[in-house]
Amino acid sequence: MTIFFGCGFAAKYPEGGGNFSVPLQWMLGLRRLGLDAVWLELLPATADVREDEARIRKFQRQLREHGLGGRYCLLHQTPASDVHDLTQMRCVGMSRRELRDRLAGPNILLNLSYSLHPPFLLQFERRIFCDLDPSEIFFWMTKMEMGQSHHHEFWTIGLNLHAADCRLPRPVVAAVPAAGSGSQATRLPLQWKTFYPLADTELLRAQPRPRPAKFCTIGQWYWGGGVEVDGEFPDLSKKFAFEKYLDLPRDIPAAQFELAMNLNAGDPEIARLRARGWSVVSPHRVARTPRQYRRYVASALAEFTAIKGVDVAWRTGWLSDRAAAFLALGRPVITEDTGAAKYLPRESGFRFVLDLEDAEAAAREVLGDWPRLARAARDCAVEIFDSAKNLRKILAL
Repeated sequence: MTIFFGCGFAAKYPEGGGNFSVPLQWMLGLRRLGLDAVWLELLPATADVREDEARIRKFQRQLREHGLGGRYCLLHQTPASDVHDLTQMRCVGMSRRELRDRLAGPNILLNLSYSLHPPFLLQFERRIFCDLDPSEIFFWMTKMEMGQSHHHEFWTIGLNLHAADCRLPRPVVAAVPAAGSGSQATRLPLQWKTFYPLADTELLRAQPRPRPAKFCTIGQWYWGGGVEVDGEFPDLSKKFAFEKYLDLPRDIPAAQFELAMNLNAGDPEIARLRARGWSVVSPHRVARTPRQYRRYVASALAEFTAIKGVDVAWRTGWLSDRAAAFLALGRPVITEDTGAAKYLPRESGFRFVLDLEDAEAAAREVLGDWPRLARAARDCAVEIFDSAKNLRKILAL
């Protein structure tokens, strides 16, 4: 049995060590389970051939550094298209012939964030859709085809999906009646199952207390995605989400507050944030590779972050893979509750906040009781977020 892991966002963003770390946790978990796993990475061609080749080399180098040099097939698609045809793709790593041989035998595809599309998608025997962003995925699935017609199973990190207070839109799929029945096709809701963001707790191990005391996070300050909420398309950016917390550095002078955000050097937001006491650094400098990303996360006492308001409003139960990494490294996480809190142990390392006052209290608690919270964070990661445990659940092993 071959487990194929489909991803389409690691190779095309070579500067993002945190971004690459997301699928990396999946492959390392599959390896820990002793499975015959192959990473299928889709890289659409651009107009810059030299840049494409540099991205391919960077992808290969990162896999080799994590012991996965012989476990991948990068699919360089020329020309780029939402239609994925294997005959239009160059195979790097595993050859096309070997890939076809593997497809001819028993296999499962874990299709992360709908990275692989038909017709190539339909060549896999068992197709599992794995969602990492329920608010946007669920919304757009109600508007267009995003794989809901082509997968056998659907898994999401929207932990609160089945609760009464969850407001996520509910995608449906057409159920084709049996031949000769005379019945019309009906539209049935997708049957979603839930899992936790993955952290490979053998790669990510608890680290000593860092000095000085720093709270940080990593991400994109602006966000181009969009969902409709009560007839409007709210701002989903970190810029908007952080606004009510910008006085934290003033109110907690015993700690540093740092944002590793992808901002252009001349962006006026940098000066605005620094004037409020925030340190602003480039993630492409401090977390350019998975190794640097892990080192940067470990340099913090804890994470402090605000999240997309729609996840809070819709009570999606979303938690970030970044938070899972912080926990695994023994770093508590201060963030907003999306409805996920009730799916965690009582001592989880998380502190969920609603406003600036809550955030100040949580930061003071971390400063005053870090060893206990760090142990709880690591224990929660091993118990709940461990990659092998979650993959065993998804694959029904």
